[in-house]
Amino acid sequence: MNKFPVIETERLILSQLEERDVPFIVGYLQHRIFSDLTSNIPYPYVENDARSWLKMSKEAFDTNTGYTFAIRNKEGQIIGAIGLHDRDDDKAELGYWIGIPYWNKGYVTEAAKAIVDFGLNEMRFNKIFATHFLHNPASGRIMEKIGMEQEAVLKQEMKKDGEYFDIVRYCILKTD
Repeated sequence: MNKFPVIETERLILSQLEERDVPFIVGYLQHRIFSDLTSNIPYPYVENDARSWLKMSKEAFDTNTGYTFAIRNKEGQIIGAIGLHDRDDDKAELGYWIGIPYWNKGYVTEAAKAIVDFGLNEMRFNKIFATHFLHNPASGRIMEKIGMEQEAVLKQEMKKDGEYFDIVRYCILKTD
């Protein structure tokens, strides 16, 4: 795929991250809760983190190893991000975050349904999986709403800030 895809849903536009998004990304991810609930968002989150993430996202697209979409409202304002990252063997990992003002409004579920459809039907992945910390059950509910099933609880799978965490892994298969 040479051109980054744009996916529209009822309330959202999923498109490539852009330089103009950096101040908004930094603003959203300033809250410690994002670091606490995810494996890879640092705290404090600074402008250089956002710029590095944009660069990494572009490189993943250019090398055909991942798609990181900005989740935008219909006015084009970024409100979060969602991505699919190729893990070889025809499978990809789903990840997402959304700004606190947009929590509990169904935006991530709407975006995730569209991205899973894109991954299974356009990218032809056989399996899409996602994980969440046990202390973030809201993320697991999103996974269930989009048709994923719990595969496993992986004991002390993630080490973060010197502490080990259990994670829950969900998946959806092309045949589901």
